[in-house]
Amino acid sequence: MRDKRTMLILFGMPVVMMLIFGFAISTDVKNVRTVVVCSQMDHATQAAVQRLSQSEYFTLSATVATPAEAERLIRGQKADMAIVFGHDFAGKRSGLQFIVDGSDPNMAQQWTNYAQGVIANTQGGLVNSKMLYNPQMRSAYNFVPAIMGMLLMLICAMMTSISIVREKEKGTMEVLLVSPVKPLMVIIAKAVPYLVLAFAILITILLMARYVLEVPLAGSLFWIIAVSVLYIVLALSLGLLISNIAQTQLVALLLSAMVLLMPVVMLSGMMFPVESMPRVLQWVAAVVPPRYYIEAMRKLMIMGVGIGEVAKEVSILAVFTVFFLTVALKKFNTRLE
Repeated sequence: MRDKRTMLILFGMPVVMMLIFGFAISTDVKNVRTVVVCSQMDHATQAAVQRLSQSEYFTLSATVATPAEAERLIRGQKADMAIVFGHDFAGKRSGLQFIVDGSDPNMAQQWTNYAQGVIANTQGGLVNSKMLYNPQMRSAYNFVPAIMGMLLMLICAMMTSISIVREKEKGTMEVLLVSPVKPLMVIIAKAVPYLVLAFAILITILLMARYVLEVPLAGSLFWIIAVSVLYIVLALSLGLLISNIAQTQLVALLLSAMVLLMPVVMLSGMMFPVESMPRVLQWVAAVVPPRYYIEAMRKLMIMGVGIGEVAKEVSILAVFTVFFLTVALKKFNTRLE
């Protein structure tokens, strides 16, 4: 409690990251600058163009006569995509071409899919999509469980490892170990404050998700908190293991960054789907604990399923927790001897 800067970081970082990921970082399709290419404006083409202009996804920036003009606008960074309507669009419902800025392949594919859906709806309602769990297609629904997994892991593991290593650097760990208190109780006493802090941070994240980002908590709040507490204990166990390996705070930070930060961001499914990764990376991702917590939170918070539907993820998290805790305590006892 006397370390005001650390407390500021612990509570300031979740708030800032929730705001950044919730509002600033977004994969939503909005205001795509679109060029319409058509030589004649028949009734079908006019209906399609009107629907595109009324959609929040697209902003019609120009209407040109040839695809070459549209491509020139895209290359000049004045448009993101062009939709070319052919002569037989009205009669055969075909003759449609998309010219898209492919510098970001994922977004380009999304723009094309959205445009196809909007145009198909003008053709007598041929496409009728229903988005379950996230009808507004908001990125926050995907990011909030991921942020929870990343923050709880970093705060619990990193701060616990640094706390114990700091005692080693200052030479006060030996004083603690020769005291009448058992070594296990010293470790528990070091971990409990971060367990309490992590629980407070979890409540803060859930409140911000519900009332600031308007992400629903569709599932049982009890099970959301229970699974999160299990994950927090796992992170504390990993922090204890890192503290046994590291001799200085700098080494502890580097280990935390290499072992925790990069795998959590890249291999947990937070930013990129695990199913889209190469087979080797999918195997590596299988031993990244945050992956299973993020999957469980998405199911509990967004889909509103029961604990039975996340039994696999919870079981894997429990196995990781027992493994890390056993190894960490064994290595700690070996050092004491």
